[in-house]
Amino acid sequence: MADTADVVAAQKSAPSPQPQQLDELMLAMDVVDTLRHNEDLVRREMSEAERDTAFRVRLREIYAGQGIEVPESVIEEGLRALKESRFVYTPAPPSFARTLALLWVRRRPILIWGGSILGALVILIGAYSYFIAGPQEAAREALRIELAETLPRQLQQLFVIVTGEARVEEAKTKAATLFADGKAALERGDRDGARAAIAGLGELDQLLRQEYQIRIVSRPGEASGVFRVPHGNPAAQNFYLIVEAVGPTGSPLEVKILNEENGRERSVKKYGVRVSEAIYNGVKADKVDNGIIENALLGVKRRGELAPEYLMPVLGGMITEWDE
Repeated sequence: MADTADVVAAQKSAPSPQPQQLDELMLAMDVVDTLRHNEDLVRREMSEAERDTAFRVRLREIYAGQGIEVPESVIEEGLRALKESRFVYTPAPPSFARTLALLWVRRRPILIWGGSILGALVILIGAYSYFIAGPQEAAREALRIELAETLPRQLQQLFVIVTGEARVEEAKTKAATLFADGKAALERGDRDGARAAIAGLGELDQLLRQEYQIRIVSRPGEASGVFRVPHGNPAAQNFYLIVEAVGPTGSPLEVKILNEENGRERSVKKYGVRVSEAIYNGVKADKVDNGIIENALLGVKRRGELAPEYLMPVLGGMITEWDE
């Protein structure tokens, strides 16, 4: 009992704790914050004077419960600050300067996203340039060079070669026509038309360079002539001598022949030349006599000329297919 009495006496004799002191500005701000959080509790029920009195009482209770001594002047200053909206942050109105400031504050994520977008755009632009725009530009440039340089040079060179090779006016006229067609195509940017004209001059040059003899086939076991019944006239007969184009070396050459029966052109070594029945029977008799055609030379194709010169009368038509 004595010990307990001593403890109680010691507690009574101990000095009471001093009230906590705060900087007046900080205290005023805290008062305003407390007032703001409690304002909604009473503002709908009381007049302004009643609300101020209620706030004073409530504030004293709150701070007394925390062991904080708040001077009356600080409470009054807090009430005035609340009414004047002091210690309240009011955002700046929208403006260009505010926008710049916000961008600066958020610069890191903006720079990251902006850099990513810029990198993606660079990749897309590079891919478009490499895979689409680049090949298209290269194709346009190749076409320009071809139309402006390559094809005109080829056209001119072939025209000079063909006219130099030609020994007949018909060949020179054909060459001039093809040359004019090619130039007109180049002027209108028609690459295919210019190529066609150049190809035509090339074929004409090849034809002019050919030289051969047209000889009737006279080998054992091979037909030297055939007769055919025209599709459109079953009562008629066409007679053909089977011939070869023999070159300077003695070997048969391939020549382009238009088949009058079907209208198709083919390159062949043997073909039939239509003749009259009298010529056909004369060659037939020549072969039957001793198995050899004594006069087997039907015509000659000379270099620089378009068509062969026939030494026997012919009717002009030819065939590339027949039954042996």
